[in-house]
Amino acid sequence: MTMLQHNYQSVCAQLADAEQRAGRPAGSVRLVAVSKTFPAADIREVYMAGQRDFGENYIQEWFSKTEELADLPDIVWHVIGQVQSNKTRIVAQRAHWVHTVDKLKTAQRLSAQRPPEMPPLQVCIEVNIAGEVNKHGVPPEEAVALACEVAKLPNLTVRGLMCVAEAAADEEELRRQFERMQALLDELQAAGVAADVLSMGMSADMPLAVACGATHVRIGSAIFGRRDYG
Repeated sequence: MTMLQHNYQSVCAQLADAEQRAGRPAGSVRLVAVSKTFPAADIREVYMAGQRDFGENYIQEWFSKTEELADLPDIVWHVIGQVQSNKTRIVAQRAHWVHTVDKLKTAQRLSAQRPPEMPPLQVCIEVNIAGEVNKHGVPPEEAVALACEVAKLPNLTVRGLMCVAEAAADEEELRRQFERMQALLDELQAAGVAADVLSMGMSADMPLAVACGATHVRIGSAIFGRRDYG
């Protein structure tokens, strides 16, 4: 077993422990391995250990990886970075999930550019849950309205909501933010959107996110190591 595979197995064990402690069914939380800035060879190693869902932030870098890993037919690509207007076609043609929709225009472009022979693109509305000026996402009070508009578009399926919790927050504040996300998902369901996803929780706050209802956690450094952004 390689070091990356060892890291991956350790994260899987931590996730299973978090599910158990939260009284959640085993396997109810989906692990998205965040592979941004790491080479395709690293993704292949973790894939060989059993992982299928991978998250990428940088569209051009990710596109190259889809080419290198085209022989892995059941790999599932999650776009978890901002999608600029000139990159929507690539995303619409190659992604399975987009977690970062925060503008109706972006959703409209993704819908229009999704190939008709492909299943609907699964999307989450990104919520700026802490109101941080340096983060993307819609304000919490606008999230449900945007999700309802996006849900009307063909070729997309609104699966739920995504957030990046405040990095400097203490546990009490993190819990408040995660619980607000759960409340927003409840509102979205009450509005008639069959959403079931809360994409929240990363390497540092994963157990708390699971305790607060996360269905997808996005784990990068605990699997792949620290990133060197050059």
